[in-house]
Amino acid sequence: MQGAASEVLCGHCNRENPLVMEQYAQLCGFLALGLVLGAIPLIVPLFISPRYEGEETRQTYECGVDTFGTSWMRFNIAYYVFALIFVAFEVDVLYLFPVALVFQEFPWRGLIEIALFLAILSLAIVYAWRKGVFKWSV
Repeated sequence: MQGAASEVLCGHCNRENPLVMEQYAQLCGFLALGLVLGAIPLIVPLFISPRYEGEETRQTYECGVDTFGTSWMRFNIAYYVFALIFVAFEVDVLYLFPVALVFQEFPWRGLIEIALFLAILSLAIVYAWRKGVFKWSV
């Protein structure tokens, strides 16, 4: 058996390779840094936020306007459909940036594929428009 179980051996010369262990140390360091930086915004507000709980704290608060009536009211489905369409198209537009980078080598092919993608997006917007999704009934 060549080397101990805890050693990392180089495949070519059967010697211990310190670069592999160094790369694992960097990976563990980045993971620890990510955990710490992710936990800071969750933990710091626990120490600096006020602890006052009174009558005003328990009331419903909506955009600086005092509420009246019941807080449980039904919204028109058009609001949700509009929001879903917005999110879907926003995510689709984000695909244009990597495609533009990839197709720098083939400019005409990239232009044709992006134009086709935008045409399909436009058809979806026209379909939603004709179905009346963008018309608000008051």
